[in-house]
Amino acid sequence: AVKQLWGDGDHMAEINDMMSEQKAIGGEKAKSVWDLLRDRAVRWQLVTLLLLVSCIQLSGANVVYSYAYSIFTKAGIPPAQTHYVSLGIGTTEILSTVLCGFLIERAGRKTLLWKNYTVMALALGLLTVTLSLQDSFFWVPYCSVALVFVFIMSFGIGPGGVVCPLITEIFIQSYRPAAYVFNGVINWIQLFILGLVFPFIV
Repeated sequence: AVKQLWGDGDHMAEINDMMSEQKAIGGEKAKSVWDLLRDRAVRWQLVTLLLLVSCIQLSGANVVYSYAYSIFTKAGIPPAQTHYVSLGIGTTEILSTVLCGFLIERAGRKTLLWKNYTVMALALGLLTVTLSLQDSFFWVPYCSVALVFVFIMSFGIGPGGVVCPLITEIFIQSYRPAAYVFNGVINWIQLFILGLVFPFIV
């Protein structure tokens, strides 16, 4: 099965890891979310997951998606054509997430997270400047469009692509289902709160 999944080569190290994990859990049943929250042995993994999910929600990706339409229309893209540009944003995110899959083992998770969060912060800072100066020069709105694409690409290569497989890497098998449930619940609660608070912030 491992050869079929990863191709020919020496995969004994991975197989040994799987066997040692299987011995460690010793036929233990899957833990509940309550067990996950109570167990001190996985406290740091839980805190790490909570921080990473929260950082994704507060990274500004939702805001960029929310304002993308107005940025595109200000750049002179006809309203009838903006859905093509929106499709381009979605395609960019998919392609950059796939690219993250190839880079994650070479560059490392921390590097992809920190470097891409830095690029995202720079893109948002520059986007703030270009949006305030968009009536000054004819080319400034095009810079705003380019910065949206840079931001989305950085999001896909960094946090968007790194956080999803992280649950399987930092939790042992018996805790993974509960960790996925915890991740989903926290993600949707934060989206709900963000959706309620965002209009008041605007």
